[in-house]
Amino acid sequence: MTREARINRKTSETKIDLSLEIDGGGLAEVETGVPFLNHMLNLFAKHGLFNLNVKASGDTEIDDHHTTEDVGICLGQAFREALGSKKGIVRYGHMVLPMDEALVMVAADLSDRPHFEFNGELPSPKVGTFDSELVHEFLCKLAIEARMNLHVKIFYGKNTHHIIEAIFKALGRTLDAASTIDPRVQGIPSTKGML
Repeated sequence: MTREARINRKTSETKIDLSLEIDGGGLAEVETGVPFLNHMLNLFAKHGLFNLNVKASGDTEIDDHHTTEDVGICLGQAFREALGSKKGIVRYGHMVLPMDEALVMVAADLSDRPHFEFNGELPSPKVGTFDSELVHEFLCKLAIEARMNLHVKIFYGKNTHHIIEAIFKALGRTLDAASTIDPRVQGIPSTKGML
C-alpha cells in the first residue's frame, strides 16, 4: 500500500496543489512563488526521503504570509492523510542537527494530539525578502493539521539562514523516523489502542 496523499486548497488568497508520498526517494518539485520556502521544502523532502510536489500561487505582492501558512496547512493535511491508520509506525522521531555554527533539535510524536513548541530565537527578522517569523507560522500550522506533537529547539546559531535550514532538514529526518513502519510493532503503537 502506497502512503500518499494529494491536497487541493483554494481561497481568495492562495491556490495550492500539493502531493506527498511518504515512502519516497527525496524527489521534490516545488514552486510556491516564495523562493526561500521553495528551498526549505526541497531540503525537507530530500532529507526526509519524501516525494513532494507543490504548486502554489498567492498574494505575494502583499507578503509571503498567506502562501507560507497555507502550504503548511496543506502539507500537514497531506501527511496526516498519507499516514492512514498509523498501524505499525514507530510514532516518535527526533533529530539533533548541526548546520555550520548552528545546532537545532526537532522532535515529533505522531500522536493525533496537536501541540507545537518553538524554543529559541532567530537572529535576523528577514532572510533576503522572507520574514523569519513565518517559520513559526509554517511549523505551527503543519503540526496542527498533521495532528502531531512537534517541538523545535534552537540551541545556538548566528546565521538565520543556517538555523532555518537546520530546522527543515531536521524536520524531514524526524518525520521520516516517526513514520517508518517497524515490523515489530503490532497494530497501533499506543496502549490506548488508537492514535
